[in-house]
Amino acid sequence: MSSTPQLLFKNRIPGKTAFLKEYCKTGGYSALVKALKTMSPAEIVQLVKSSGLRGRGGAGFSTGLKWSFFPSDKPAPKYLVCNCDEMEPGTYKDGELLAADPHQLVEGMVLSAYALNVDEGYIFIRYAYEGQFKNLQKAVAEAKKAGYLGKNILGSGFDFELHLHGSAGRYILGEETALLNGLEGKRPNPRIKPPFPAERGLFGRPTTVNNVETLANIPHIINGGSEWFKGLARNPEGAGTKLFGLSGHLNVTECFELPVGIPLSEIVEVYGGGVWKSRKFKACLPGGASTPYLTAEHMDIPLDFDTLAAVGSRFGTAGVTVFDDKTCMVAVTLNLLQFFARESCGWCTPCRDGLPLVCWLLEKIEKGQGTMGDLEMLKEQYRHIGGRSFCALAEGAMGPLDGLMRLFEQEVIDHIEKGHCPF
Repeated sequence: MSSTPQLLFKNRIPGKTAFLKEYCKTGGYSALVKALKTMSPAEIVQLVKSSGLRGRGGAGFSTGLKWSFFPSDKPAPKYLVCNCDEMEPGTYKDGELLAADPHQLVEGMVLSAYALNVDEGYIFIRYAYEGQFKNLQKAVAEAKKAGYLGKNILGSGFDFELHLHGSAGRYILGEETALLNGLEGKRPNPRIKPPFPAERGLFGRPTTVNNVETLANIPHIINGGSEWFKGLARNPEGAGTKLFGLSGHLNVTECFELPVGIPLSEIVEVYGGGVWKSRKFKACLPGGASTPYLTAEHMDIPLDFDTLAAVGSRFGTAGVTVFDDKTCMVAVTLNLLQFFARESCGWCTPCRDGLPLVCWLLEKIEKGQGTMGDLEMLKEQYRHIGGRSFCALAEGAMGPLDGLMRLFEQEVIDHIEKGHCPF
């Protein structure tokens, strides 16, 4: 394996968690000291913008650009919210990060709050991450006691209070406005945009929502600089490292910190140890359950936002799930769509009614009871659901269906013509 600088995983030891003493030994909170003593909030925003950091929660929007829209000059209260819902199948990177090194997120949030002139923050964490929740509780308490959090941080005059909120658990809570409703104790339906959270977010006040991995990168960018961060990527258009969560039909399934732009072939053959049981690679989800499939013809594709968009897929959360050559892609797609249909909040018709209809059609085809008319109806549903739902849940659910229709249509036809699943 080629050597990759470990930023987010530099303190990662299996079965152990780095708390304040271990974190500070490797430079923890040095970025906060540097920022509070030598940098203005506007300089931090510009540095993050020029670093090329893009959101690590799935959307991939420029973090610095998002921050530049935030009305930091408005009076308090203003809020910084960390999204640690992470309920998409195949995505588990944030959980791994918080199991290893929770102070990284705490420092990243304090720095981000300073850059945005925010005095209060929340970490919204999924219900199943009980161990990570306890890690964060301890890290927040340690940071507060050491003067890195709370009132007059490090004597700078800057105040920031950080709260933890354990989710009751729904996939829709990963959508930022549904998350804000959940924090307010409301039903987690997404909100109409505009207004965007930067204008009217949590409790009707300006709010920025960022992902765990995104925020954890901020201390490293402040310490290393924008050009250094961009130079970590394999491809010229990329920036930084990425936490890749490997799963599926691989000999090795775990989370690795690797350069943005690493080719799919290296992920599969080197870090994944190759396809299991001496079988062949058939397809993969490159960025979590809501991304269109890649096939063997995409093995040399650098895994990054723009390169994957160019071949009809998405980088998403870099949750790479591999399927071998004995896998039925109709069954895989049905399994994924059943998840999305169950997790719909029911707020809009394309999602509430469209996704169960897609599941019904896929189930008929998988059982060998489908017709060519069902195939045409599937294509029609893809056209009508994608881009027409209230939030991105249904559109994301169309990702696997899009991949099935474009790359494996003949497999669907085989189910229909043979009257059974050929696998």
